Parts: sequence; structure tokens; C-alpha cells
Amino acid sequence: MSVFPKISLRLEVENYLKAGFMNKEIVSALGKEAAERKFETLLNHLSHPPSFTTVRVNTHLASVQHVKNLLLDELQKQFNGLSVPVLQHPELQDVLLIPVIGPRKNIRKQQCEAIVGAQCGNAVLRGAHVYVAGIVSASKFMKAGDVISVYSDIKGKCKRGAKEFDGTKVFLGNGISELSRKEIFSGLHELKGVGIRMTEPVYLSPSFDKVLPSYIFLQNLPSALATHVLDPQPGEKILDLCAAPGGKTTHIAALMHDQGEVIALDKISNKVEKIKQNALLLGLNSIRAFCFDGTKALKLDMVKNTEGEPPFLPESFDRILLDAPCSGMGQRPNMACSWTLKEVTSYQPLQRKLFTVAVKLLKPGGVLVYSTCTITLAENEEQVAWALATFPDLQLQPQEPRIGGEGMMGAGLSLEQLKQLQRFDPSAVPLQDTDMDSLRDARIEDMVRLANNDCIGFFIAKFVKCKST
Repeated sequence: MSVFPKISLRLEVENYLKAGFMNKEIVSALGKEAAERKFETLLNHLSHPPSFTTVRVNTHLASVQHVKNLLLDELQKQFNGLSVPVLQHPELQDVLLIPVIGPRKNIRKQQCEAIVGAQCGNAVLRGAHVYVAGIVSASKFMKAGDVISVYSDIKGKCKRGAKEFDGTKVFLGNGISELSRKEIFSGLHELKGVGIRMTEPVYLSPSFDKVLPSYIFLQNLPSALATHVLDPQPGEKILDLCAAPGGKTTHIAALMHDQGEVIALDKISNKVEKIKQNALLLGLNSIRAFCFDGTKALKLDMVKNTEGEPPFLPESFDRILLDAPCSGMGQRPNMACSWTLKEVTSYQPLQRKLFTVAVKLLKPGGVLVYSTCTITLAENEEQVAWALATFPDLQLQPQEPRIGGEGMMGAGLSLEQLKQLQRFDPSAVPLQDTDMDSLRDARIEDMVRLANNDCIGFFIAKFVKCKST
């Protein structure tokens, strides 16, 4: 059931997306009206959270069953005794699924209000409390301990420090203020930490702030799948070309039983530090992270000795993951995106530069997995068509496990090639209305099927390099 308006986009961006989802091949296959309905459903679903929260267990330090038991205890505490199930994914054995309860419709709105930014609002819908930095405005007399109704300023029109706001705002639920309005907006010193503790969110999801930090990693289901598709083996040398914040990097190391070498690159230094922190926290020693631009990771001359550090010699890696920088249009929930068309379409050339470097760094017989968290044809299927035309030694491969749908028509790929891709389409199933009664009656296989289908927009392609380039 839809409780929020569809994602707010600039008209030029919405028209661009619509052209992709209503291309000639799709309209020919579905019909114009069905294609248009599907696109509108997609926009509507993007503003709502997925039906499940997914966490990946760090199997290097603990068994899945042990962590599952710890999580069940934690949920009992957070949800005041409610028995919310925790399911182990049957195909991704290190992934646990936690149903999201909602939308909850009988929450009484309070006179005292706080307005938060759109990004903060998105986080609240996935279980986060409201951090001070996310609060844009608050009612005139708000005190610490007050029950507050929290709203998201999805258009970004509220002025910081305003005492009231009559613009477009979306109700996220109620919480208890940890600080007064005066403390939040005094400007005397920079405040950090939780500003409003959510007690009655519209969508009830667990908060993972400081929860089992060495044992679990909060990760969307398709993101965890991408690493399983890569299928890293102990003793191999593997490159994560665009690695921050390190979710897939640490997953690769865990699947290799921390045996081998995992090189992680990112060009932003504080993100590289985050990768190193995550590796340390999860007890993984096979990871080496470098602050380095992935587009320059190929060594072009033999003059400087960079043994073990970037740039690297051609054909240095057994497997490469390119989880490419992208427009991120598949993220959920996302109530508003203010990006221009130029910004949304700026990623394709960068992705191709990175892909070219990846192909050259891959050993013959090596595996390259390309993934994005976006829904655009240009960053996904069109990139696959370009790669196959540009690199004759690359072959598209079937993927295991197979959880997502096939690729989208419109890039000139054959039906056989589309079946070898995995595309996660947020419009694949209707929006859910989940409460404790429906959970009690639900079959496990139905819940897993829903988790597989009602998640973020994501894309995965797997290639093998046949011979030396």
C-alpha cells in the first residue's frame, strides 16, 4: 500500500528515465499502457522502504545461527517484546532477513513538530533515529523529553532554524526529543549524536547503531549477492576497484576465509580509512586498502617499482569486482532527488574508464563482476552491450545464485544475454502492508520470495576473460 507520494524528480530527469523504461523494445513487448503503468509504479515504490532489512553475518568470527540468536534477543529489546522473526536466506547463507513492520496508520500526530532533511528522513524509514545534524527546524517551545512528530522536507524548502513550516512535508512518525530547540539551534557548539529518538515510526525497522558491530554488516540483499556471484576462492588475488565503504571488500575476504589477498581502492582518503576500520572491526587481515583513483590503477611503465601497491601490472588479478560509481537511482527509500539531468547522465563515461582498466588488470580466465545500485538503462544493459562490443575476449556468464530478474530490453542485447544478467526491479511486486498478524500467518518461502523481489534497484553482470588482451 502506498503511503508516500512518488519520488520527486526534476522533470528532465523523470522524462529521461521514462524514455528508458518506455523504449521501443519494451513498448513492443508490453504495450504502451502497461509500460507506462510499470514506470509509474516504479517511481511510487522508490519512495517507500523495502519489505525487509538485510544484514550480512561476518562468518569469519561467528556462526550464522549464533548471530541470529543474538539478533532475536536484540529485536525483543528494541521492539518491547514483539516477536519479529529473523530468517536465514536459503541461497545466501550468510544473509539474515528481518521483516519491516508497516506502514503503521494509527500513529497520533503531535502538535510539536520537527522537520528533517530528505536524506535523514530516508534513514529514519530504515530504522535510524534522528541525529542532530539532520534536524532542519523545530517547534518554538520544543523541550528535551517532549513527544515530537517528525516530518521529512522532501523538497528541501524549509529554512534551517524555522519555528514552523507549511511546505511539502511527509510524516515519518513520532519520537522523543533528546534536546531542546534552543540547544539544537544555539550555534554555540557543534552538537553530535541523536537529537530525536524514534518511538513510533511509520515503518518499524531495527536500529543497528552499535549493535553487534564485529558480527554483522548492514547491507542490501543484492549487494551481498554481487559478492557471491564473484565467488572468491581462498588463495586468490582479488581487486575491489571502487571499494568504499568496504561492505563488499570485507565480504570477499570472509568468503575466502581470509586466505589470499584483497586489494581495495577508493580515491577519497576518509572512505579508505573507513574500509580499514571495518576490516579491523571484522577481524579480517587479508585486506589492503589504498587511497587511489581506480581509473589510474593500471601500470603503464616499468620505471617505478610499486610492488604490491597501485598502480598494478596488467593481468594481476584472479577476480575483480567493479561496483561502479553510479547515479544511485535504485536506492530506497528515496522521496526526492534534486539532481540535474547532466548529473544523472555523467556516470557512463567514468564507468567505461573503470571497466577498461578492470579488463586489462584481469588475468586470462579471470572473472569480472560489474554492478550498480541504479535503474538506468545507460549505466546497466547499455554498458554490457558496449563491453561485449569493445572487448572481444570478454564473455558474458550465467550467474549463481540466481535471485534477481533478467536484464531490461532496449540496449540491443539478445534474450539469451538478458537472461544472464540480474536486475532487481523495485516495481516487481506490490507494496506490502505488514503487521504482526500477517507475519504470524506467513510461510517462510513466501517471505523469502518477497525479500528477493521487494528490495532496492540493482544490477549485476558477470564476465570471464577468455585470453590475454
